[in-house]
Amino acid sequence: MSDFSPHIVIPLLLWGTVVGLDLVSVPQAMISRPVVAGVVAGLIAGDVQAGIRIGVLFELFALDVLPAGAVRYPDYGPATVGAVAVGVHTPWELGLGISAALGLVLAVLGGWSLQVVRRANARAIQRRSAALSAGESSAIRRLQYGGILRDTARGFILTLAGLVLASTIGDSVRLDRQTAVAFTLVAIGSALAAAASGAFRNSGRGTRLKWLVAGVAAGIAWSVLT
Repeated sequence: MSDFSPHIVIPLLLWGTVVGLDLVSVPQAMISRPVVAGVVAGLIAGDVQAGIRIGVLFELFALDVLPAGAVRYPDYGPATVGAVAVGVHTPWELGLGISAALGLVLAVLGGWSLQVVRRANARAIQRRSAALSAGESSAIRRLQYGGILRDTARGFILTLAGLVLASTIGDSVRLDRQTAVAFTLVAIGSALAAAASGAFRNSGRGTRLKWLVAGVAAGIAWSVLT
């Protein structure tokens, strides 16, 4: 479990807020990808390897998500930060499953929070519809800054909730080794299934599917021969 002292919690909270903001608002630099969010969170918490493992696990889940338009989808960025907070400094076979369970709950909450922000943005646009119709640049700026502020608050609250839950789990949940390993195996299997589902669905039935099958075959061959 992570050390929940201020010098760890505050950087994690700031990082999770930036990660949540990156998904939709700014800077959209792909730092919201779970593998990036997890590695940096692990570095902050003092266990980069755990950050990599948890980040890769949630990256597999995220491969099944196409964030487009008004579609509701999980937000795996801040969720990964919270998952790393609970999974660091713990043997991976014991901590990965619990981390995945917490992260998936946070990801779903993150998807719900995106809808809340979208509705708030829509109401703000309606309130300023006359100014927008008149072409007032100040109204456009206020809408942009307001949207960024709401998304910042969303990322902050989501990350804070994750860290609070991680601290609670670290203090209260004690699983025996067999149960913890079972959780980890279920998490890995679920992530692989989600990634495979997303890959085959997005590849279609043409050339991309052939390349996907070729890549899978090459990967299996490489794993067997090395």
